[in-house]
This record gives sequence, structure tokens and C-alpha cells, in this order.
Amino acid sequence: MRVGLYGFGRAGKAVASILLQNKKVCLCWVIKKSTELQHRSVSEFLGINSDEPGLIFTQDELPPGQLFEKHPVDVVMDFSSAEAILSYGEEAAKRGIAIVSAISEYPDETIDYLKRLAHQTRVLWSPNITVGINFLMLAAKVLQSIAPDIDIEIIEEHFKAKKEVSGTAKIIASALSIPDESIKTIRLGGIVSRHEIMMGFPYQTLRLVHESVSREAFGNGALFAAEHLVDKKKGLYTMEDILQPYFNLPKQKWQVPVQIEKLKDYYLHFRNKLR
Repeated sequence: MRVGLYGFGRAGKAVASILLQNKKVCLCWVIKKSTELQHRSVSEFLGINSDEPGLIFTQDELPPGQLFEKHPVDVVMDFSSAEAILSYGEEAAKRGIAIVSAISEYPDETIDYLKRLAHQTRVLWSPNITVGINFLMLAAKVLQSIAPDIDIEIIEEHFKAKKEVSGTAKIIASALSIPDESIKTIRLGGIVSRHEIMMGFPYQTLRLVHESVSREAFGNGALFAAEHLVDKKKGLYTMEDILQPYFNLPKQKWQVPVQIEKLKDYYLHFRNKLR
């Protein structure tokens, strides 16, 4: 699988290191804003032994059309900015190149743009592309379906420089029908990314926690998404769409929908006894 990467900041460098170390993937190029490191090899810069080309180009050096023609790829991974997709999206889509975007937040008009691109190719957008955080969201939704009236709190912790409320926390809140204003925010040095969902049941509490201890987690998530996206039909996908089939376990192991209904009946019975 040939991959092109937009963005070479802290997250982009971590993603590049994961791609270079995976033998099933070829990192063909990286696009960054500044001319620093122009035409350098990514593997050389990161000190990773790799035969992959992985050349660094600046954003203005090659128009996207020329870039995709001279250096063709199967997937574009975007860890740059909310504006970048507007520069390369059309050229990628008309060539059938899959797009995996990990941008934290897009304005509404850009989300509409993603939907239009999805008529031509496969597009996946996930503000937090780690596998763990998306598993956490699915697990929380399952628990809420069992006990829809439980108390829920969302706490997000990030590095000091992150000013805005976490886009991931907002998506968790939306999925659980909780207003954004109720999200608790903590900013401290030394934290990469931590999200916690607290659930209050009668006589017990449950905490679902996901913590990224290294930005390489984003690389593993992007690679997981790309591997599952390339064979899908055209459309706009989320990480939940990619993970959902893994929750449909074989019937002989555990009939998930049946067991959830049984757990829900048990919870309602127990709750009513307390009233």
C-alpha cells in the first residue's frame, strides 16, 4: 500500500515513523508547509533504517495534480490542517485515492466538502484516530443502551498548548447525547491526550479511560484505518464504521444484541426495586 502524508509536525513525524517501520506500507512522500528539510529523506531525518523513498516536499512546490501523477499513492493520510483538504481533495478523489483524515475539527462547509468527495472515493475522518479511543466510544454507547438513564461525565486532558476543547471529547459527548458545555477540561504539561468517561450506576461507578502515552498511537490508528478502508466502497466513513464489525462476534461465542437486551432487562429490574 503506497501512502502519502500531509503534515510533518509532532503527530506527523510520529505517524511517519510507524509507516516506515511497517513492511506492508511504502511511505512515498510527506508534504509540509515550510521549506525546511525540503527534499530530505524522512527515514534519514528520523534515523530509521528504511529503503522507502519518503521524500519531503513543501506545500507550494508541487500542485496536488502533479504530485499524484509523479508520485502515485493509494492512500493520503492528513495530519496537517483543516484547510489542507481543500487543496488536494478534488485531485485525490478523481483518481480514486483513499483519504484518511485525522484533523481535530472541520467547519461545516468543509464537512460538506468531505461528503462530496466521498461520492468519488473512500474518505475516513476521525478527530482522534487511535483504535483505543474509538473502542472506548463504542463501549460507552453499548453501556448507555443498557442503562440509558445513568449519570455520565466526560473529562478530557491535554498538553498546555491545546487551547480548544478536545474534538474527540465533543464527539463522545454527541454520541452520548451530552451537551459540550458539560465537558471537563484539564491542561497540564507532560500530557499527550487522555479521555475519561465516568458512569454512575446505582451503588457503583464505572470509568472508561483512554490515554495516548505517545503520538505513535495515531500512526497505528491511521494504518489500521487505511488497511480497512482501501477495499471499501466509495463513501464517508468513521472509525466506528471500521470497528463495528469486530463487535459482531460469532453467535457461538456471544450473541451481542441478545446479551445486551438481557443486561438491560436486568438493570431496569434492579433500578425499579430501588424506587
